[in-house]
Amino acid sequence: MGKADFSNPEYYYNRELSWILFDKRVLSEANDKTIPLLERIKFLSITASNLDEFFMIRVASLKDMDNAGYKKPDIAGYNPRQQLKLLNVATHDLVKEQYDVYDTLVEQLREKGIDIYKDDSRLTKKQAVFADRFFEDYVYPVLTPMAVDSSRPFPLIRNKSLNIGAIVRKKEDATQDYEFATVQVPSVLPRIVEIPNEGTEGKAYILLEKIIERNIDKLFLNYDILSMCEFRVMRNADLAIDEEEAADLLKEIEKQVKKRQWGEAIRLEINEGADSRLVNILKSELKVKREERYSIAGPLDLTFLMKMYDIKGYDELKEKEYTPQPVPALIDCTDIFEAIRKEDILMHHPYESFEPVVGFVKTASTDPDVLAIKQTLYRVSGNSPIVAALAEAAENGKQVTVLVELKARFDEENNIVWARKLEQAGCHVIYGLVGLKTHSKITLVVRKEEDGIRRYVHLGTGNYNDSTAKRYTDVGLFTCKEAIGEDATAVFNMLSGYSEPAGWNKLSLAPLWLKDRFIYLIGRERDNALAGHQAHIIAKMNSLCDPDVIEALYEASSAGVKIELIVRGICCLRVGIPGVSENITVRSIVGNFLEHSRIFYFENNKKPEYYCGSADWMPRNLERRVEILFPVEQDNLKERLKSILMTELNDTKKAHNLQSDGTYKKMSRARKSISSQQIFCEEAFSVASKAIEGTDKNDVMQTRRFIPE
Repeated sequence: MGKADFSNPEYYYNRELSWILFDKRVLSEANDKTIPLLERIKFLSITASNLDEFFMIRVASLKDMDNAGYKKPDIAGYNPRQQLKLLNVATHDLVKEQYDVYDTLVEQLREKGIDIYKDDSRLTKKQAVFADRFFEDYVYPVLTPMAVDSSRPFPLIRNKSLNIGAIVRKKEDATQDYEFATVQVPSVLPRIVEIPNEGTEGKAYILLEKIIERNIDKLFLNYDILSMCEFRVMRNADLAIDEEEAADLLKEIEKQVKKRQWGEAIRLEINEGADSRLVNILKSELKVKREERYSIAGPLDLTFLMKMYDIKGYDELKEKEYTPQPVPALIDCTDIFEAIRKEDILMHHPYESFEPVVGFVKTASTDPDVLAIKQTLYRVSGNSPIVAALAEAAENGKQVTVLVELKARFDEENNIVWARKLEQAGCHVIYGLVGLKTHSKITLVVRKEEDGIRRYVHLGTGNYNDSTAKRYTDVGLFTCKEAIGEDATAVFNMLSGYSEPAGWNKLSLAPLWLKDRFIYLIGRERDNALAGHQAHIIAKMNSLCDPDVIEALYEASSAGVKIELIVRGICCLRVGIPGVSENITVRSIVGNFLEHSRIFYFENNKKPEYYCGSADWMPRNLERRVEILFPVEQDNLKERLKSILMTELNDTKKAHNLQSDGTYKKMSRARKSISSQQIFCEEAFSVASKAIEGTDKNDVMQTRRFIPE
């Protein structure tokens, strides 16, 4: 019997359509009545932000391929043009769903005392006076109205900016042809404006664009305003950088980032029912096709809702705030290096604090015995304490090497600023490798001790970002095992000097070795199953779309391997195909925290192996990025990872299970409600509390229990 053909396009789901299903899962949280109202508002805002980025990168990339005549199909059998047609239907449906949810949430907010006015028609006399005075004092001085005529061409409309377009005609001549005019809603002012709410205890808000529209005649004094509407354009933001030809990568990226504002228009949002003359002018000038126009039945750009989440006085409409707990192994610790020498330390963020990672770098920066610090930075916070510590270390005479990935999408400008600051402090800064993004998360501290040089290493699944570490679920490992220390040195030598080691002790790296390693581990489970041994794979990641990995999973499933996948976002693998994927299950968990960790379990015939890493099972991670996979070998830490995976596999509250038809279904409410994220919060509090007992509580981070309603 020959080998089955697992390359059949019918065995795969399109990547882009799978992403749409992910955003719909986020939207389903906004529609979930069991979730506090302002949390639902936040989820709706996230779906809008997600969709913006999807258009700027994924849809833009498909348009580029279609314009170039690229016709090669994806793993699901669709060429770029076919994908664009399918996405056109899917994205229009998604937008309609977003605004249906918006209407529902706005009504429910009003019932709770938070009133968002649709326009100025409901303003009382006092509110109208307030809005007009606000316009005169704060808005009018900032605005730049622009008319379009024979001497003034159509202006450049910035990417993602909110604008008001108008059809105007000169007052002294009613027979004259109409003209087009536009004004940008200033992003430097708050989009939501609180107005006096007479006679009630609640709050009232109106959107900034409605205040401008109410006063737009003051911007065009010599014109009659015949009609107006809001519009917003999305542009291609996928940077095209020729790294081979770039003499200075930093300057080249700076130049390309500026071009992002003026890329090809790929989406036009405009008010539903807008004047056809306005619509035709915008379509013509922006060169957008009919299917690229989105008629919006509500306010454009729902990302403003994230600001609504921050309003004061409505804590009952939010989840109780969670404070990351102390890492038990480091409670009452006065010397982090001593603690790491005792045993490897595994951290589970954000349930456990990210502060030890920051403290690790800070301590190393001032420790007189530390000789060198080496670190990779992909995305860091706006006021990064880690960057400050690295700069201080260099100023203290340490050898500091930092790889700053300038190509981290939408963080390019931020990373350029940090790269320059680090260089000015005396750090040796590497701008990544030509043709590759460095996405690995690794820190190496070289320390002189009584028994010689010792290397301390931190490896993680998430970025060195103290801000997102409070919202993203990740795991990190502290170790000073010599084998990993040697590998860590080899990693940085490879990044800085292009010297590839002959072999690795424990780590596996993309793009040269990691994919083969994963396929080997999956294949080993397949062989064990064929030999009649226990075979089981559990893999948790953000996305799964690498065809070679999926084919290996299909082969393993066909051999009888039980495969349980926890994939937050894109999943191109289909479940339930007879003889192919009947032994595979896929679930996605969408909760208060963004599931970001990558954890892999292989049964290995009763000798289980656990791995964590920075890479998803995607071609970009395995073939075009520098990624690291690291083993977790200490028994108690392996048990911890097992507990994490099993808890998520038992989640019945936030899990969505992939069906054989490609859709996702949330678990039945009739079953026992289990929220893995809630359990992790409670466990972290319980374990930290027990560890704190007997210590001086004044010296320990204060904690607060988190139990969602």
